[in-house]
Amino acid sequence: MVKKLSSTPQADGFYMPGEFSEHRGCWMLWPERPDNWRLGAKPAQEAFARVAREISRFEPITVGVSRQQYENARHLLPETVRVVELSCNDAWIRDTGPSFVKNGNVLRAVDWKFNAYGGLKGGAYFPWDQDQLIAEKVAQIEGVDIYPAPLILEGGSIHVDGEGTCLTTEECLLNPNRNPELTREKIEELLRQYLGVEKILWLKRGVYKDSTDGHVDNMACFVRPGEILLHWTDDEEDPQYPISREALEYLERTPDARGRKLKIHKIHQPGPLFVSEEESKGLDLGEIQARGGSRLPASYINYYLPRGGVIVPLFADPYDQPALELMEKLYPRREVVGVFSREIILGGGNIHCITQQVPQ
Repeated sequence: MVKKLSSTPQADGFYMPGEFSEHRGCWMLWPERPDNWRLGAKPAQEAFARVAREISRFEPITVGVSRQQYENARHLLPETVRVVELSCNDAWIRDTGPSFVKNGNVLRAVDWKFNAYGGLKGGAYFPWDQDQLIAEKVAQIEGVDIYPAPLILEGGSIHVDGEGTCLTTEECLLNPNRNPELTREKIEELLRQYLGVEKILWLKRGVYKDSTDGHVDNMACFVRPGEILLHWTDDEEDPQYPISREALEYLERTPDARGRKLKIHKIHQPGPLFVSEEESKGLDLGEIQARGGSRLPASYINYYLPRGGVIVPLFADPYDQPALELMEKLYPRREVVGVFSREIILGGGNIHCITQQVPQ
């Protein structure tokens, strides 16, 4: 029987492993809300199905789908993908699903609080009641005990190296629309307790115009312990340049939890890319429809690491091929697969945002 635990992962000897560690599977959700996904979400569903199909080549994958969309999703997804009925307000399982922690062969889940990226003070949508239940439902299906965490946090706002270091941004975790009653020191304490980490690396900002208030999973990630991949541009006139330069300088002078000097790899951003007028007209009027001319926070950092693979977002951009070539150098023992994902970034995120790994 699955239990809700009153202790913390740190107290019980649990920690969150890096995403590059072995997985036993992956979770996704199915997009459908028409004010975020254009043309009734049909193009987005095709993109999600492409991502799920590629991941299923490497590891077991489950897609949560609403009752209304079950038959449609089952038709579009390959037989290798498990489909379960699971209600949601939107399809960002990286942010609404559980973060998994482990101790030896025992796996448990952390259930963070969720307020749709800012609640009633700048949040993306309302209500978010079904999204708040996703972490517990996934944990129940996976058969693992749950740590309810007293912190509003989205999974895309953190990356860990599995060796004591957590990477995040001040722009998101210190935003007053998340946990206004908590100091930076208290948030750090809770991250240590619920991720089993020792040191927090604080980038100031995330990718320019990122609607998540600067999630780190669009800006920087651990390739492996001691190595970080950083979103970059060589264009000094681009608003992204000072953000990336600031992050680079911080990471170059800040050691990780093991005292190692970090090795930084730069990956050039695509574009910049913008929402077209045609794309914006395909959205229903609502809370989160994109406007024509809006800049997209497109980034190759937003990739997923299934067992033996690297699933990389592509944008039909000149920087796509250099990005794939760099990934092949960074992950020589993995198969690098590019998936065209413009329909996903039009909704505000990308491949990493719509996936959640279950560690081995």
